[in-house]
This record gives sequence, structure tokens and C-alpha cells, in this order.
Amino acid sequence: MSNLELRGEGLHLWRGEKHVLRGVSLELHGGQVLQLTGSNGAGKTTLLRMLCGLVHPEEGRVLWRGEDVRKNLHSYHSELAYVGHEPPLKADLTAEENLRYWVGVRRPLSTQAIAQALDDVGAEEWRERVVRTYSAGQRRRVALAGLALIGAPLWLLDEPTTNLDMAGQSLVNRMLEAHVSRGGLVVAAVHHELAVQSVPLRRLELARA
Repeated sequence: MSNLELRGEGLHLWRGEKHVLRGVSLELHGGQVLQLTGSNGAGKTTLLRMLCGLVHPEEGRVLWRGEDVRKNLHSYHSELAYVGHEPPLKADLTAEENLRYWVGVRRPLSTQAIAQALDDVGAEEWRERVVRTYSAGQRRRVALAGLALIGAPLWLLDEPTTNLDMAGQSLVNRMLEAHVSRGGLVVAAVHHELAVQSVPLRRLELARA
């Protein structure tokens, strides 16, 4: 993955009279992880949604590969994967069915690829049950499988280790390290320090307005 760069330039956003983001700037290149920290209400999720192009700044701009993302949101979205607080899963479908529909609208998927992704996140014993029977940690693991299957160079993650046990947290760190070792980029909003060891980790702390 070459020529990958994400930048935010002087990003401002208000919610009514509350100045949520105050001139936030960031720069990230292929092979790097940016860790967003800050107290509740500091704007971490808002900034992630802005980087996704789901919320537009009132001042400033977001650039991908040197171009304002609003010029071609469809092209930009084809190169990113966003996983928020709630995994995008349908309660009455199995893990495999969810991945086939969620990821399958973006790229062709074989049954073997889905099965391997679910094996990789430790879902062998429960993946044939419907999602409504899963624990929060199991749903998070399915979301991680989807993240891997999408194959996007830019990952935008909101609390990726939420509801995961120690093994699940280690899985997340291994996935991040593997992704950036291939030249990918990761922006992750977290409450606790990521435990990646072998990749450049940058930090941006947001102050509560």
C-alpha cells in the first residue's frame, strides 16, 4: 500500500453552543497507528465520524491521498473500514450470514474466506448460532472478522477492545500490527493504551470542551 496519507486540517465542530472539536489537526501515513484518547465527551467518536466523512467539519477539512474527501466520498469510503461502538450485525442472522451481507456488498466473498476469518477470531464453536444469542464480546469478534475481510487500507475504530477478554484484546493488537505491517493505517479511539509492540504508535489527546 503506497502513497497512503490521512490528514485533518484545523477541524472545528459545534453542537449548539458547545464547541466539540477545536481546531484539531492530525497526520497519518501508511504503516502507522494513531491512538485517540480523552475523557468522555471529549469528541473522540465525533472525530472518527468526521474522518469517515459521516460528519462534515464546520471549519477545516479531511484529506485522503492529498485530496479533500468530500470531492469523492464514494471512492474514499471504498478504501476505509469503520467499526463503531455497536458492531453492524443483524440479530436474527448467524455470524456467517452477517459477514456475507455486510462485507459482501463491498467485495466478493467465498464461503471458505468467511469461515477462515471466523476461525481466526475464535468463533469456531458458536458461529452457526444467530447473533442475538452472542455475548457482547462474541459480537465484537464477528466485527473484527468483518474488518479483516473488507480489506481496506484505512481502519477507523471506536474502542476496538470493548467487551473483549484478555485473549480478545491480544487478538486486536495482533490484527493492528499485521495490518500496519502491510502498510495500512489505523485510527483508534481508546480509553486504555493499545498494546501494539512492533509498529509506530502516535497519540492524540482530545480535551473536553
